[in-house]
Amino acid sequence: MLVSSVEEGSLSAAARKLRIPVATLTRNVNDLEATVGTKLLVRTTRKLLLTDAGADYVAAARRILEQVDEQERRAAGEFTNPRGELVVTTPVQVARLRVLPVINQFLTQFPEIRIQLLQSDRNIDLVDSHTDVAIRIGRLGDSSLVATRVGMLRVVVVASPQLLKKHGVPRSPEDLHGYPRVVFNSPFLSPWRFRYPDSNEIHTVSDVPRLLVSSPDAAADAAIDGVGATLLLEHDVAEAVRARKLRFILQQFEVDPIPVHLVHLSRDMMPVKLRRFIDFAAPKLREALADFGRRPSR
Repeated sequence: MLVSSVEEGSLSAAARKLRIPVATLTRNVNDLEATVGTKLLVRTTRKLLLTDAGADYVAAARRILEQVDEQERRAAGEFTNPRGELVVTTPVQVARLRVLPVINQFLTQFPEIRIQLLQSDRNIDLVDSHTDVAIRIGRLGDSSLVATRVGMLRVVVVASPQLLKKHGVPRSPEDLHGYPRVVFNSPFLSPWRFRYPDSNEIHTVSDVPRLLVSSPDAAADAAIDGVGATLLLEHDVAEAVRARKLRFILQQFEVDPIPVHLVHLSRDMMPVKLRRFIDFAAPKLREALADFGRRPSR
């Protein structure tokens, strides 16, 4: 009950989730604190805060619950038969265009597996969120996660023909200063970065854009309408470029393509459902991303 209270953020929310009266939950937490002989929670009017002892207790409780859950899943056959729920997290940019089609094919092939798909550009902690596998865009830091590279994605700048006709075609990154820009507010695409091919010098463009948006679709649509040039992952604008609604610019100044990985926690015994998903999804994603990591010749 203490773990549920912390995860839900309040005793009332945890009581609703557990379907018990708040008074019962409060009494159980008080009894637990009396048993261990120390304060575990600090309750304010707005949220619950763990004491140092409470944080240690919750961490240990989570480890025990995960071990119990693993034993239950083994008993239910998840380690011998592909069944049960998988929680998958993926950045918004690749979810609809590249990941969701793979998931749909996987579910057709494995009817006893259910998937919960979490779409977020924030790197979700796999342990805290009880997530099985993540698709991560960008360089991976040192961690205990097991990573499988599934592709590379070019970072490109595009603009509509009408915008280029009105404002001219930028010939170098410096030309973008003061140029109409549509910026997708993304942790790995902001600020705009370029590499000079001769010196490998990095140039950054971070002046205030004409339009700031929170999705790649909005940035692409605004660029098509001539609001400004935009910087996105190539697969987000590939169809518009093929339809000649947008044109690549400044290709010779592109930075290195960004890697894409499937990552999951290291386990002594991996559930079959997770192994089946990785074995199925990795080649499918490599195929889906194959055309979007090739840099233009310089």
